[in-house]
Amino acid sequence: MKTGCLIVSESASAFAEEISRTADIPAETCSSVRETLEKNMGQPIVLGDPDMVAAVLPELPAVEWVQSTWAGITPLTAIKHRDFILTGVKEVFGPQMAEYVLGYLLAHELKVLERKEQQELRHWFDRPSGVLQGKRLGVMGTGSIGAHIARTARAFGLDVSGLSLSGSSSADFDEVRPVTELHAFLESIDHLVAVLPDTSATDNLLDATALAKLPPRACFINVGRSNVVDDDALIEALQHGNLAGATLDVFDEEPLPASSPLWDAPNLLITAHMAAISHPSLIAPIFIENYRRYSNNEPLKYVVNLERGY
Repeated sequence: MKTGCLIVSESASAFAEEISRTADIPAETCSSVRETLEKNMGQPIVLGDPDMVAAVLPELPAVEWVQSTWAGITPLTAIKHRDFILTGVKEVFGPQMAEYVLGYLLAHELKVLERKEQQELRHWFDRPSGVLQGKRLGVMGTGSIGAHIARTARAFGLDVSGLSLSGSSSADFDEVRPVTELHAFLESIDHLVAVLPDTSATDNLLDATALAKLPPRACFINVGRSNVVDDDALIEALQHGNLAGATLDVFDEEPLPASSPLWDAPNLLITAHMAAISHPSLIAPIFIENYRRYSNNEPLKYVVNLERGY
């Protein structure tokens, strides 16, 4: 008899449908915390959204393995309950993230929003565009997503510097520096993108001192986790023209409250945590492969170290 699982997500039915296309895995779909508790029959496997799973996991003592549907697993690393294996999502979000990052970098260099504003005023705006080719992009985070961004950026003629904890070299980057060289790293680039996880080691890496190391022409894009940047310092840098622009997709509180000063920061673009969407078609193959491994007592892919947070 095959081992059953709980699918805990607002999109639980869509995940179940996608899984059923290629695999026969008994599953209960739960689109709320209450439904999860009601349908819990001691299943040892959970596929789910980290925030919902974290809310119920202490009440599900039989769970041995949780497969996240998101790249971000902070809610699950934040809870005290640790008696389970957590597997993450890798190798699937790179294309979406790369398109987002390069799209906003191009919009910045081509002055897309500025040209639109001038068009609405019926002004003939003939200020020349900037270019990406020949400039240097700094990528904070050299994992699978950072590597895909780097490869895509290099296709546009950008040189790419990476920043990681260890500074280990990677063929996807022209150079990789350790986080201990953060300030030198920031001084050497034209634009910056952050794809770092939410850990104590990444808290406020981009504080006022670090942001001041960036050239005033730089554009900053954050598609990783919001804890990496000091929001007040970022706003101040934008207000004083010490940073040419920023695009944020992640925030300490989501949805971003209407009272947040980020809404009014100059040259700041805000998107609603949509740089990469966990489409069931992307997540289902990872779960199915790990389910096969779990059933055969084989090592699971993308196991998260709960202490490190990634």
